[in-house]
Amino acid sequence: MTIDLEHVKNVGIGAAYGSAEILRNHFGGLTTIQKKGPEDLVTAADIESERHIVDAIRARFPDHDIYAEESREKHHMDSDFKWIIDPLDGTTNYAHQVPIFSVSIAFSVSGEIRVGIVLQPMTGELFVAVKNKGAWLNGRPISVSEGQRLSEALLVTGFPYDVKTNSRPYMARFEKMLNAARGIRRLGSAAVDLCYVACGRFEGFWEEHLQPWDTAAGVLIAEEAGAKITDFSGDAYTIDKPEILATNHHVHDEMRTILNE
Repeated sequence: MTIDLEHVKNVGIGAAYGSAEILRNHFGGLTTIQKKGPEDLVTAADIESERHIVDAIRARFPDHDIYAEESREKHHMDSDFKWIIDPLDGTTNYAHQVPIFSVSIAFSVSGEIRVGIVLQPMTGELFVAVKNKGAWLNGRPISVSEGQRLSEALLVTGFPYDVKTNSRPYMARFEKMLNAARGIRRLGSAAVDLCYVACGRFEGFWEEHLQPWDTAAGVLIAEEAGAKITDFSGDAYTIDKPEILATNHHVHDEMRTILNE
């Protein structure tokens, strides 16, 4: 089964840029914010962004599956080709006018991610990867950091939506990591977190209870930049798993030990 991944990449990038324009146009001007859950928000910008991406893909690949966060039940064509889309990763940031959020688009063939695209609308940073071809930031090759010691590492994490009702295990891990590392950041977009590991800004990232659209593109970008990605037990990561640990390789074992203490 073959497909022109360069064409797929270009379609995905075009869709991401169109989505980014929609998000910038809505930024700071939202009048309605809905809740999908107690802490899980959705805005008109999410919905319009997703519609644009889906329409752009459908215009060129009408027989492909599309698995999109806000309307994933509507786009199943029983195809081996699948697009996995988060039209706005970081909705809470977006709703509060914090300019850290992203558009995430991945493309898979028979379950294997082959293309990953993450675009930050407010900075213009475009991260792209093609399986076995490397990863790029605005056209320049990127790679993970060479930091060897966890004590000198800058890490990033996030908290799941149930953190307020079940905070103890998350905070215990956070405290142990905080004591072990140079520092920890919490940006609010898992796709951005993974891309920042990919380009060496962070040495490691961990989080629990993410969804496939949160990680599909970022995982490929990080892997193609040299990252090691597993679950907390050290087994191979897949986008349907409830845990992710992504590092520059050097601090992976130390982080994994702490996460399992």
